[in-house]
Amino acid sequence: MSNTAILRLVLSQISIPFKVKFRHASAERTETSSIWVEAISSDGVTGYGESCPRPYVTGETIETAQGFFSRYQNKICNEIDSLSTMHQWMVKYQIELNANPAAWCAIELAILDMLAKQEGKTIESFLEISPLQGSYQYSAVLGDADVVSFKSSLAQYLHQGFTDFKVKLSGNLERDQVKIAEIRKCKNNALSVRVDANNLWSSSGEAIAYLRLLDFPFFAVEEPLKPNSYSELAVIAEVLHCKIILDESFLRIEQFAKLEQSPNSWLINLRVSKMGGLLRSLAIIESARTLGIALIVGAQVGETSLLTRAGLAAAQAARDILKAQEGAFGTHLLEKDICDLPLMFTKAGLLDCSKYPELNAPGFGITLSKKLDFISPTHSSKKTGVNNGF
Repeated sequence: MSNTAILRLVLSQISIPFKVKFRHASAERTETSSIWVEAISSDGVTGYGESCPRPYVTGETIETAQGFFSRYQNKICNEIDSLSTMHQWMVKYQIELNANPAAWCAIELAILDMLAKQEGKTIESFLEISPLQGSYQYSAVLGDADVVSFKSSLAQYLHQGFTDFKVKLSGNLERDQVKIAEIRKCKNNALSVRVDANNLWSSSGEAIAYLRLLDFPFFAVEEPLKPNSYSELAVIAEVLHCKIILDESFLRIEQFAKLEQSPNSWLINLRVSKMGGLLRSLAIIESARTLGIALIVGAQVGETSLLTRAGLAAAQAARDILKAQEGAFGTHLLEKDICDLPLMFTKAGLLDCSKYPELNAPGFGITLSKKLDFISPTHSSKKTGVNNGF
């Protein structure tokens, strides 16, 4: 039996409280809603993966992810033992992966981590991405909080030196106007501000009228309409002279066909969990580069350092077309993280790779904390049809 064979997959749920409540137009969260997968090889190497199923993004829940895992765990153990066979498996089960991208993401990341560790390579080296280097700049994200909390968060971000902001809109015009007025008071020409509407409006006319009343030169607007309204979204981009960020409206590589006629209208919010893992994310990066479409490497609220690490690999692969980067909140948001030294931004939103020498270790380079009482195993599988020696 190959040493790279997957002996066992274990699915768990992560439940970590937030330090503060986070709200936007589609949901409100007070703790993580994530799955965790361990891929254990025949020679005892363990890889780790994470994802965040979201019903309002990909239609997935923790329960549907568990169902996907139950249906495919044995096939995965029996049929994937290398990067090549993983690519083949993903082609064979493309329809299933399109319907369950977050469920697959956690499994894929765990297997990639395991395989890279076995070869003694960083995830970048294993996937032929240039090495991580220097610092990565993260955006300040302002949720749909009450005005007092919004002012406090804005002041803290500004004090820390952030200049790139993402603001969640509520759909309450008066409240949104007050929040944007607070940003306008900054009078800092270096500020770059984008808003996320989370599918608030039903038509381009309604969205344009609302955004004009906010009276601010946003460089981009994320998901103002119901998902996949590409023609109306292009109208908003043209009338308001800004980019449209596609999140729920871009889940898989086939959707590039909808963007080819007006590539300058778009930015893609590439979230590794939403896209269905790192390999699918890398394919999207290559196609975006070919079409001249820039990217934001985004994040789901509540990601731990494992998904932050996967996002860093994606950001490095996309660095020449990277417009912004989100996430890396670590214990700024979470009560605890999976590792003792969380991957998280510091002053001005910078994550300095030189502060994390473990990033040069094989795989994702994440050393787990000894106490992980917030991870609860739910499913486990063993490779079948082999003499595993146990």
